[in-house]
Amino acid sequence: MAEVAEKKKISGMRALGMALGNRKTGFMLLFGFSSGLPFALFLGTLFAWLTEAEVDLETMGIFSLIGLAYAFQFLWSPLIDKVDLPLLRKLGKRKQWIVPMQLLLGAILVTMSLLDPKSQLGMFSLLAGIGAFASATQDIAINAWRIDVADEKATIDILSTVYQMGYRLSSLVGGALGLIIAARIGWPETYLMMGAILLVAGAICLMAPNADGDATQTSAVGDEQVRALRKAGEIEPAIRNRALALVGLLWAGAIGVVLAFMIMSMTYAPEDRPNPTDFTLNVGPWIIVATIVLPALIAGWLASQQRKGMHLLAEDAPPASGTAYALDHLYRALVLPLVEFVGRMGWSLVLILAVVLTYRICDAIWGTFAYPFYLGELQYTNDEVAFASKFFGVGAIILGLALGGWLLTVVGRMPTLLLGGILAALTNLLYADLAAGGANMGALSRAIGFTGLVESFPGGSEKLARLMITIGFENLAIGIAGAAYIAWLSSIVSKKFSAVQYALLSSLTLLVGTLGRGALGEMIEKQGFYDVFVLTTWIGLGAAVLVCIEWWRESRSKAAAGIIAPEAGETGQTG
Repeated sequence: MAEVAEKKKISGMRALGMALGNRKTGFMLLFGFSSGLPFALFLGTLFAWLTEAEVDLETMGIFSLIGLAYAFQFLWSPLIDKVDLPLLRKLGKRKQWIVPMQLLLGAILVTMSLLDPKSQLGMFSLLAGIGAFASATQDIAINAWRIDVADEKATIDILSTVYQMGYRLSSLVGGALGLIIAARIGWPETYLMMGAILLVAGAICLMAPNADGDATQTSAVGDEQVRALRKAGEIEPAIRNRALALVGLLWAGAIGVVLAFMIMSMTYAPEDRPNPTDFTLNVGPWIIVATIVLPALIAGWLASQQRKGMHLLAEDAPPASGTAYALDHLYRALVLPLVEFVGRMGWSLVLILAVVLTYRICDAIWGTFAYPFYLGELQYTNDEVAFASKFFGVGAIILGLALGGWLLTVVGRMPTLLLGGILAALTNLLYADLAAGGANMGALSRAIGFTGLVESFPGGSEKLARLMITIGFENLAIGIAGAAYIAWLSSIVSKKFSAVQYALLSSLTLLVGTLGRGALGEMIEKQGFYDVFVLTTWIGLGAAVLVCIEWWRESRSKAAAGIIAPEAGETGQTG
């Protein structure tokens, strides 16, 4: 047994080394960096620039609308999966979206650097809004590219890990490092530099590889899927069109609500503008219901009808033309991704959604309350928190991601997912100790010599060491959990519909974070941080139990399908 384990370990390390040297992996790191940099610049450091420019807080509230582009990016994900851009399709199915968005983002940042945010706020905010939508669109395409290009050498596990490494590095560059640079050369020069970085990244990404055969394809695959809808054994067009009408109505209503909110926020007087936080909290879940939950139920009904042999074409129908042809294409873009996913997963979809909703709940909710805890409850200074959470913390996450990537190749996806979930849950107890005075974390820091190391630096203290070691352990666990979670999520979607299916699933993490923050904030006010950390520990452990059940389900599915190959090295769902 020991010899087998050692061989597996060596094989995993060799596979990891080969993957890291793969061309796809290098571009995945660049894509991850390009994905995270605009997010940091539009939703973080931009507010620091506006504050320095003496833009009032009420006006700054408009810029929180930028977050909606990321929150509801799944609303236009069908376009990314279906629409080809004129003259750009030869770049590749995903690169035709990624490269133009990167170049657009670079141009926007350069243009913003030439504007005065106080006297030219209208143009400034318009550019920031367009940039956020371009950034969110880029994210959809990059996530789909990662799933599409995965193979035996650059596995979905390694690509997902490397993507997050690039993303975390960019958050450090665009966040903490951006603040440091701006303090020395100014904000316009800083944004000019960041824009130039994205322009260079866009140029380099022209050379990124495509999925096998993608460079020579036009829209042949999509057209083939549309034509297949009229083959014998498929759902009758009349039934499909009714389902399409219902789903289309739900999606159109959701998009209309978001657009109305944004128009009201941009055009109404400050005192009459709707509150973005209230909108996300109160209306956001209903948008998810309208665009994901109800369409999934409709897709489930369609899949069940096909399994039962009801409402099916007895023979091939004539090729569609005109309006029928357009409706078939719309069905393929909007409904077919859900029908494929629900039909493939069946009732196990309930378990998958439960894992999606709970696995990242602790860090999805916690981010909002981290600074109030550090600065208010524990009375740390801004500099101490910035150093511990940004520089030291980001380093710990990257180390955790590297460890997670190694574990994925050695022990496999589901064991790493379980381990990461348990560790991420238990690190909440470390914060509970801090909330109770930090005696245990202080003792641990002293015992391993970390306190002495921190105190040897200017400004270092035993108190800072306690915070750093707690954040370090938490971020290490988050890195492992994050690597496994993104790899798992990427593995369960179909390559045929990767943009839509991944965008829909990942949006559910936003839902649980949004819903949980209000309740958690109320609990903090009534019971304090200690009880909240204990509660989130139990929630995280509950998610780990769900992972165990999902692991068992996957194992049974593979056994039933006759798959006996080890999980480590899988490239993901091919659909």
